[in-house]
Amino acid sequence: MKEVQINERLPLTRAIPLGVQHLFAMTGSTILVPFLVGLSPATALFCSGIGTIVFLLLTRSKVPAYLGSSFAFIASLTAFIKDQHDLGGAMAGVLSVGLAYILIFIILRLFGTKWINKLIPPVVAGSVVAIIGLSLTPTAVSMASANWIIAIFTLAVATLVSVYGKGFSKVIPILIAIVAGYILAGFMGLVDSAKIMASFKTPFVLPFQSFGAIHLNVTAIITFAPLALITLIEDLGHMMILSNITHTDIIEDPGFDKVVLGNGLATGIASLFGGVPLTTYAENIGVLAITKVYSSLNLWIAAIAAIILSTFNPLQALIMSIPTPVMGGVVILLFGMIGAAGLRTLIEAKVDFSKNKNLIIAAVIFALGIGLTNHGIMFATLAGIFLNLVLKDEKEENSLSSTKEAAK
Repeated sequence: MKEVQINERLPLTRAIPLGVQHLFAMTGSTILVPFLVGLSPATALFCSGIGTIVFLLLTRSKVPAYLGSSFAFIASLTAFIKDQHDLGGAMAGVLSVGLAYILIFIILRLFGTKWINKLIPPVVAGSVVAIIGLSLTPTAVSMASANWIIAIFTLAVATLVSVYGKGFSKVIPILIAIVAGYILAGFMGLVDSAKIMASFKTPFVLPFQSFGAIHLNVTAIITFAPLALITLIEDLGHMMILSNITHTDIIEDPGFDKVVLGNGLATGIASLFGGVPLTTYAENIGVLAITKVYSSLNLWIAAIAAIILSTFNPLQALIMSIPTPVMGGVVILLFGMIGAAGLRTLIEAKVDFSKNKNLIIAAVIFALGIGLTNHGIMFATLAGIFLNLVLKDEKEENSLSSTKEAAK
């Protein structure tokens, strides 16, 4: 299948199914976060759609990424919403995350982004990208374990269509797999059709029932704002993956500063409607890697579809009725593709693992990223950056020794 580049536009008859595929890929995770913390899934979908549009506008549609609910803030949101019943304080915290992003944007504008490549060479970037995917695989396996028959069937369909599919079917393997898995789950009695039928009684809903709930809460701001570092590192890793997949340099054009500003404004807007912090999604990047269709038009369609979905109750009910093992089978492939993309970065950059420095950096990143269950990616990335700065390259070490010997 020929690659479709970021600026290419497919006919709507092909672009719309591709956009819907992106919608399916992100919906499960995006609605899960608000469900866990006691917020409205419809609001989360609405905010993800609006936020993605803002992001695409600010990056001039040069970054084919989708913004969905961030898992990094689940504990903080739960503490303020479920435990303290302080929705306004929680939204002040969400707003502070957006403001923290905007502050980082200003810093990047002042000092540029070229230092990022020096700070994060291929050995760090490739290893971090790999663990972004691999650290998510336990979640995928847990989802699949609800019914391994359905999960394996869904995974098999996605794999077979991706490899052996003909024509247009080859670029929508995830959508085909979800539909096939859903049908099998229906035959096995695992689809709750009653909720879908009941949803037609109230077909249209307001997706933002907590509009303007913000009130100043210093404790919430102190709790939420520092966590922006986690999503910032996730964004950086995702941009590295996207650059690798699409054969572009997103960090330079349109610039990582635009990515940060887009995410910051999207999160700030979400706080106004009672939403959760947003971040770029690995699931959608996985779809890009599998289909090789990078057109940003498809992400526009997904964002618009998410907004429509947030207001039309039967569509929400249909999406939410997809059994967990169906999505588990799909995300096993999507998250695995992200891990493979990291390994591809290491191979294409020809990272020399005969050098102890590179070996140690990769080893520590993999160990921390996969071993730590809380913020492992953040700590692994920081450790990799630190080791890259303090460990001397063996060539440099040899030249210093030679200089000392000559001086004697």
